[in-house]
Amino acid sequence: MTKRAYNFNAGPAALPLEVLQQAQEEFVDYKGAGMSLMEMSHRSKLFEGVNDEAEQLLRELLQIPDSYSVMLLQGGASTQFAMVPLNFLQQGLVGAYVNSGSWAKKAIKEAKLIGETAIAATSEGSRFTRMPSLEEIVLPDNAAYLHLTSNETIEGTQLPFFPDTGEVPLIADMSSDIMSRPLDMSRFGMIYAGAQKNLGPSGATIVIARNDLIAGSPAALPTMFRYDTHAKSKSLYNTPPSFAVYMIGLVLKWLKGKGGLAAVEQTNRDKAALIYDAIDQSGGFYSGVADTGSRSLMNITFRLQSDELDKEFVRQSEAEGFVGLKGHRDVGGLRASAYNAVPLESCKALAEFMTEFQRKNG
Repeated sequence: MTKRAYNFNAGPAALPLEVLQQAQEEFVDYKGAGMSLMEMSHRSKLFEGVNDEAEQLLRELLQIPDSYSVMLLQGGASTQFAMVPLNFLQQGLVGAYVNSGSWAKKAIKEAKLIGETAIAATSEGSRFTRMPSLEEIVLPDNAAYLHLTSNETIEGTQLPFFPDTGEVPLIADMSSDIMSRPLDMSRFGMIYAGAQKNLGPSGATIVIARNDLIAGSPAALPTMFRYDTHAKSKSLYNTPPSFAVYMIGLVLKWLKGKGGLAAVEQTNRDKAALIYDAIDQSGGFYSGVADTGSRSLMNITFRLQSDELDKEFVRQSEAEGFVGLKGHRDVGGLRASAYNAVPLESCKALAEFMTEFQRKNG
């Protein structure tokens, strides 16, 4: 088999090798049907089984109560930036947002097109190198919900804890850290996440929402933009991204086989520690972008002492089989995205490369 790259892409991102191999085996003939899953009707019993299993695995791994609906939608998490206020931001209420970085700003921009918004907390004054603290969050009296981004992929920051919002529904964009750690779902009114970082290939978006919230979707909303449409039809109102749903199911089985989310979180901490240690022990040769208390386990952002050295790091790393270490075009620098499917061995290899690069260029 061709040697696998050390894949640190930010998304679409690494998938487990075992999952890819199983999908390869089943690609042409799924379960003896004489055709690929990609060729099947989404109304067939075989695909309904795939869809149901993905939902049940999500419920099991995240311990989702029956009072929540699980939806597998299209349009990416960016569509949810609009769907959230369309469904929940009624006249006379305010959408409250935590402004924590690039993705939070995009969500706020969309909400402003639909209704009144308020910034409940922001770390813009710190150039988004940290997440706002829980103490900084101030909710308006007429808040329809509080929206936050649990992990900012571009800046490399992550919320270590979630606020208690009382009667105000907490809504979280978890696109880049869903399934990376256990969650208390009862704290949330809704969470959503694009699949292409920690759950599977691009093309599907997970939405998990409390039933009482989505029951109030405005009647005037177009059918496809209503959460109750998709909840009632078990995500099969229209043709779903069937292959992406199938792949999500395989990834969820893989996560279950790894011991569930508590075990996965520990592995993620071990992986991130290897790279952060290489940064912290470099004597300033490498500098982390995120404040220590807000460091992401998923997206590790760092810089060298000059843009030229950053470019040389990328060039040499690519020659050694590393992929995706160039920082986002909006912020520059370097970024290693160590999602669930990135093996511990890849993070060890990167830490060793960083140490050797410093020895040669320090």
